[in-house]
Amino acid sequence: MVDDTAPAQVSGLRRALSGRQVGMIAIGGAIGTGLFLGSGLAISIAGPAVIIAYAVAAFAALALAYALAEMIVVHPEAGGFGAVIREYLGGLPGFISRWIYWAAQVVNIGSEVIAAGLYLQFWYPQVPLWIPVVGFSVVMLAINLAAVRFFGEFEYWFAMIKVVTIVVFVVLGIVYIVFGLPGQAPAGVGALTEHGGFLPNGLGAVWLALTVVTFSYLGTEAVSMTAAESRDPARDVPRAARSTVLRLALFYVMGMLVVVSILPWDQISSSEDVTQSPFVRLFSMVGVPAAAGIMNFVVLTAALSAMNTNLYLTARMTHSLALDGYAPRWFAGVSANGVPRRALVLSAAGLALAAALAVFTEESAFPLLIGLALFAALVVWLMIFAAHLVFRRRRAAQGLDPSPVRLPGAPVTTVLAMLFVAAVLLTTPFTEQFNTAWKAGVPFVVVLCIAYYAINRKKAA
Repeated sequence: MVDDTAPAQVSGLRRALSGRQVGMIAIGGAIGTGLFLGSGLAISIAGPAVIIAYAVAAFAALALAYALAEMIVVHPEAGGFGAVIREYLGGLPGFISRWIYWAAQVVNIGSEVIAAGLYLQFWYPQVPLWIPVVGFSVVMLAINLAAVRFFGEFEYWFAMIKVVTIVVFVVLGIVYIVFGLPGQAPAGVGALTEHGGFLPNGLGAVWLALTVVTFSYLGTEAVSMTAAESRDPARDVPRAARSTVLRLALFYVMGMLVVVSILPWDQISSSEDVTQSPFVRLFSMVGVPAAAGIMNFVVLTAALSAMNTNLYLTARMTHSLALDGYAPRWFAGVSANGVPRRALVLSAAGLALAAALAVFTEESAFPLLIGLALFAALVVWLMIFAAHLVFRRRRAAQGLDPSPVRLPGAPVTTVLAMLFVAAVLLTTPFTEQFNTAWKAGVPFVVVLCIAYYAINRKKAA
């Protein structure tokens, strides 16, 4: 029997998140604007076969969710996957995984708040970009400064908007494909093969698209960060991890199937313009009034939801590092309502820096940061799988009972998922969107290694 109260008492965090909130926090972190806008990029690379890419990546994400849930049930600690990696791979991997993930999420927060500002300009083009950026930043920080149950409830409804939109989109699309719509005959699935075939650019293009597609599933690991604040982590975290990936797979695979069945793949724009979104095009065809305006509201809430969740993650990550002595101890403090407000200060500073770089260095520095975000997330996934292998081996060697949640087929499943993630990481230099991943990621890891040994030497002195 796991004592799931001890970690929270040590960390000062409050167990106030309900099961439904834990589940939606995971969804909120994983579904940003990528599905609504960025999906066009993956389609432009692979054509209709992008469906295969989303299905394959879903298996890797599902393996990660099960592996993580198996370990978190036994270790429902502050720091989530970072604490587990430290426990089973050692101090250096635990240090690197948390700081590199913190950096990746700060970059994501900066890009999402810029995106939110641009979406607001859809309605108010005369408003300077810095005004909504500052305004949204203040609001999201205020929500994160409140009691965690308030944050959880806010994120639940924000994420629900995205979920409902996707479900409506898929249902409308299937009805249009099979039965047709008022005044329009059934679309059928001819678009899957009529524009150069199902594999217009070959299998190699499907593999290249996997870098973009896998990026869509990043955030699956976020649910582990709620373990120290969940009312019942042994029940809620595994359930949320599994349901999140299954929902993501359903949303992405079915969503892409609808898009490439109705719209010619070579006419789907990879633009970030909301009016070019595949969702807007379908809603317009259906006759939804002001489809572009409605979708703009959805992508705005999607950006704010992802920003909100990522602020939560970075604050908890900083707090975890401070507890272990790998960030200034000041950041370990929590407020009277159990929120690591001091850790949020660092996240707010990172948000300001990332947003500034996104605005002023869009053509130079910011692409490096986006590359770092993908590199960091994939490296963290590899570390989680490696920790899972050690976790299984150590528990068996010590004669401990298996975890209540188990990854089916492990360790074979774990190794196959690791090989897939490593292959995607090695492919990033060959894609235009993420060819900066290694350029930014490797130097950053070197800096973290130096910092780790410097901190340990100072501790030993």
